[in-house]
Amino acid sequence: MTAVGVAVAQFTPTDDRVHNRDVVAALVAVAAERGARLVVFPEYASYFTDPLGPSFARNAEPLDGGFVTSLGAVAREHGLYAIAGLVEQTGERHRFANTLVAVSDAGERVAVYRKQHLYDAFGSHESEWVVAGDTAPPEVFEVDGLRVGMQTCYDLRFPEVTRRIADAGADLVAIPAEWVRGPLKEHHWTTLLAARAIENTLYVAAADHTPPIGIGASTIVDPMGVTVAGLAETTGIAVAEASTERVHQVRERNPALALRRYRVEPAGE
Repeated sequence: MTAVGVAVAQFTPTDDRVHNRDVVAALVAVAAERGARLVVFPEYASYFTDPLGPSFARNAEPLDGGFVTSLGAVAREHGLYAIAGLVEQTGERHRFANTLVAVSDAGERVAVYRKQHLYDAFGSHESEWVVAGDTAPPEVFEVDGLRVGMQTCYDLRFPEVTRRIADAGADLVAIPAEWVRGPLKEHHWTTLLAARAIENTLYVAAADHTPPIGIGASTIVDPMGVTVAGLAETTGIAVAEASTERVHQVRERNPALALRRYRVEPAGE
């Protein structure tokens, strides 16, 4: 069995973009020291302030900007893959894309995902500032044979998103988030992460912001829905091993994907 070290990195990004890059670099180094080959950072890792507003578009960056360039350089330096949330420039002056970028251990960009379901819920109105991603086929990449897909935060409440990534061949789904605190929100987080892992018989690696705005509780869940690593409320790294053999074993015992009678298709846009 080839096990891949997977880390979730928990911190709260700020409105200081240079500081955020420095924190990401420091946490990548810790993850590498602890044997990780993939590290997952939160949503909005490049820039964040509360509440969302016009400053996000002003601080948005292109895919080849400073944040992604720095992420690629530190991933190459430490020999691992990294996923992080980027406030990405768009063609609209006052709105940005809520984007995930994955870089390889060679420092190259290997996948991009733009948040599909915007957080217009629980009193928030993300669509006022964010351009929703399209429903293009999921981009899946390999880390030492482990196939990895991505989705963002509020997408977790839409099971068809994860199912579509599973259909694309993923063994693990990375879920960078800024899961806002509120009544029963911690319960929703842990329940939905376990559900997505169980119903798709794959690993889930979810990274959140620390409190007081986020809930923390960054987590790695295995294909049987068991939490195999996690964090509480502080900045840090949690690491677990993930393997394709474990995914195959679980799918042999519980062939839910093979037995289903429905397929997932994007709704008309």
